[in-house]
Amino acid sequence: MASLSSIPLLTTGVTKEQIILSELPKERGWLSEHIHQYKGFWYATQVVQGLLALQQQHFKPKPNTVLLASFPKSGTTWLKALLFSIKNRGEIDFNTHPLLSSNPHELVPHLEAYAFNHPTNPTPNTCLMHSHLAYNCLSELADCKIVYVFRDPKDVLTSCWHFIQKLRSKELPFISLPEAFDQFSKGYSPFGPFWDHVMGYYKASLEFPKKVCFLEYEELKKDPIFNAKKLAEFLEQPFSLEEENEGIVERITELCSFEKLSNLEVNKEGSHTGFFTPTITNNIFFRQGKVGDSKNHLSEEMIEVLDEITKKKIGV
Repeated sequence: MASLSSIPLLTTGVTKEQIILSELPKERGWLSEHIHQYKGFWYATQVVQGLLALQQQHFKPKPNTVLLASFPKSGTTWLKALLFSIKNRGEIDFNTHPLLSSNPHELVPHLEAYAFNHPTNPTPNTCLMHSHLAYNCLSELADCKIVYVFRDPKDVLTSCWHFIQKLRSKELPFISLPEAFDQFSKGYSPFGPFWDHVMGYYKASLEFPKKVCFLEYEELKKDPIFNAKKLAEFLEQPFSLEEENEGIVERITELCSFEKLSNLEVNKEGSHTGFFTPTITNNIFFRQGKVGDSKNHLSEEMIEVLDEITKKKIGV
């Protein structure tokens, strides 16, 4: 495929981005009309446009930038809160903490969404941001620390499906859970294939352990304090003995917990600017946050299929 800079404007009113999009394979989208296959992964139209803006404008993150990467509905909201609190803990009073009045998605910008909305200046003015892009795209854009969170694909699919029901435009056709399962398991759901997405970051974490930190959602749930310390070490901002004695780690993990965040007024009644919609209500990001909820929604056959693909692709 030709690069963005090498494509001339052949027709008045037709942009280079439109030419590229028209040449990409496409499938049915979940929150957009179509998803397009770009460098082996499936992205919504707006995501591809944001990615192309980042490439064209030469995305330049600030020194010491940290990127949170994830497949959708893998614990992104939780990790945004944790990373923001750990990274900025020396400058923030717990009594006036930004998380008490702002949703984590307001504090940690979504890179490709920001780029889509600011195509001529796509770099957020922050040292902490987030992306759902696959590693092969993200690593080309930025040479910085990356934290990736992996979650059981059965719970990911279940959470994704519930999420899109709340966010989907009425103009788009309804997608049933079996239909979503079919696309997800075959690898052409938004940001898929899921297993390739995971393995890209996992392999990078083995090759570049100081650059890529690979976390498992289920392990975070089991021991949030241990993993908060692990994140601080990776960020090269380890908790001091004094901080540990003062209970700072516990206060951060408690503040960032599902129970605490979901019960804050800002997350029950507030909203912020969306990606696929003008505004998005904050409570949409807090459904259950449980491990294993998929068994209440997926059929035994669906579970068997996903487990078999996971065993084959990831080995777990």
